[in-house]
Amino acid sequence: MSKAFSNLLKYIDKLPHTQKEQIYQWVKRYVDPVSSAGGRLINEMRETRFKNGFECPHCASEHVVRFGKNNGRQRYRCKSCRKTFSDTTNTFLYRTRKGNEWITFVECMLKGYSLRKSAEIVGVTWVTLFYWRHKLLNALKQMDFEHFDGIVEIDETYFLYSQKGQRGITNRKPRKRGGKSKHRGISHEQVCVLVARDRTKATVTKVACMGRIVKPKVESIIGSKLSKENVIVTDAWRAYKSFAKARGLEHYRIKSDSGKHVIKGLYHIQNVNSFHSRLKKWIERFKGVASKYLDNYLAWFLFVDSRSNESTKQHIKEFLLASFMYEMTDTYDSIRLSKFTV
Repeated sequence: MSKAFSNLLKYIDKLPHTQKEQIYQWVKRYVDPVSSAGGRLINEMRETRFKNGFECPHCASEHVVRFGKNNGRQRYRCKSCRKTFSDTTNTFLYRTRKGNEWITFVECMLKGYSLRKSAEIVGVTWVTLFYWRHKLLNALKQMDFEHFDGIVEIDETYFLYSQKGQRGITNRKPRKRGGKSKHRGISHEQVCVLVARDRTKATVTKVACMGRIVKPKVESIIGSKLSKENVIVTDAWRAYKSFAKARGLEHYRIKSDSGKHVIKGLYHIQNVNSFHSRLKKWIERFKGVASKYLDNYLAWFLFVDSRSNESTKQHIKEFLLASFMYEMTDTYDSIRLSKFTV
């Protein structure tokens, strides 16, 4: 090792973590240039998206022909609706030329870096990265599965309703660091998040309503994924009892007041409660999440939790490929002006 290189390493070792990360990303891009790293990923996304053949994103017609190139990217024309499109139309990468920056940003997301720290590393403003984050997550939260297997644990957790980032709030005083509810226990100031998880770790986690969960919300969120072959395990809340009775499901209720948390050595809600605990701890890093974006963060957590919160090349690729597979037509304005609905 040369003396100059040895001195360089000593200098780098003294730098703050963010600057070390910047150097790491620069070296990685130098060794694996944008044209190869970003280009390969775009090609893989393209092949995955159109694995069953080309289909027009505007009218779903399969009568598609090549229609020249724009900025080096192939364009296509639909012979049915006459509209043109590219590989990235109606995806989070539409109209972006920063393929490699997206890869770096997803790596920062999976490492848990803040937007401001990520902005220094990626070389894009933190405001832009905020919208990138939600474009990715709006697509990712469309990931789904058909049905649960076997025993399904169901329970809810709560987050205080938040209007973080909204200006001109007049109906209450500003809160500091999230604040506290004015009411004791569960109230309509709290957002209910329903979590259902089977023993294979297939999981649904979605915003359900304000305040206590009700039977129609349980039905609308997980009803289509359950059959009479499933056994559900819940706490003693009456909405679950009504839901199970109406669906004819075998149902075990964990009554915490009795001190018994496991029935027949098999039926419990410990897996879903553990999921709640990890979710709460993970979401603390954001120092409050606007309720209108909560579903996005739930999808993000579900992805990283299923991969043990590890940031690897494979997980980065999986995150981008999964997000790319689903239609995403949101703009910066539609994200910023979105409203909280349940």
